[in-house]
Amino acid sequence: MKIGTDGVLLGAWTPVDQNPFSILDIGTGTGVIALMLAQRCDAELVDALELDEDAYEQAVDNFEASPWGDRLFCYHAHLYEFATEIEDTYDLITCNPPFFEGNAPQAEQQGSAREQARFEESMPFELLVASVNQLLNPDGIFSVVIPYNREQEFIDLAARGNLFPQKITRVKGNAQVEAKRSLLLFSRTQTTPQKDELIIEISRHHYTEAYQELVKDFYLKM
Repeated sequence: MKIGTDGVLLGAWTPVDQNPFSILDIGTGTGVIALMLAQRCDAELVDALELDEDAYEQAVDNFEASPWGDRLFCYHAHLYEFATEIEDTYDLITCNPPFFEGNAPQAEQQGSAREQARFEESMPFELLVASVNQLLNPDGIFSVVIPYNREQEFIDLAARGNLFPQKITRVKGNAQVEAKRSLLLFSRTQTTPQKDELIIEISRHHYTEAYQELVKDFYLKM
């Protein structure tokens, strides 16, 4: 499974200045977001959850090979099972959820594990919000990356789970195109969210200063 821009953005953008003790990354894939957060802060517990067996095994290998292996742990379970059985709660929860609507086309049903993982029947937004509501500490925060065109839908759904936006960053591939992704930060506090915009490229493989500043600690070359 390749490392996607969405995961890198979320792992770098999610605030850790509240010094979380415990972190959960839902649908961790190969563990990139969990690893980035372990690198960025001193949280003593960085848990990850992954349903796909191959991705889970790769995440475990990546965790064990990292300098932060003693703080990282991956669960192999469905989100519903995890949320209903675990008693722990977390200071910070992150998720880069699958986001294709409906069932996968037949051609893609026969595709790679990565393609399969992106279809949202495996983690509907309703289940994600309900699970975060249960697993998040009262003063905790939740960050997620979703398609821009589903931003308001997700915000409305989150409000029914007592989660309210604190910050919204809309992500554009370049200045000439429409926003493609929304990075959303939620807490239990109702407030007027801070809003801004992030542009990734000036031209192909020529990255903006803002994007380079955000992700510079995670790339050998930009």
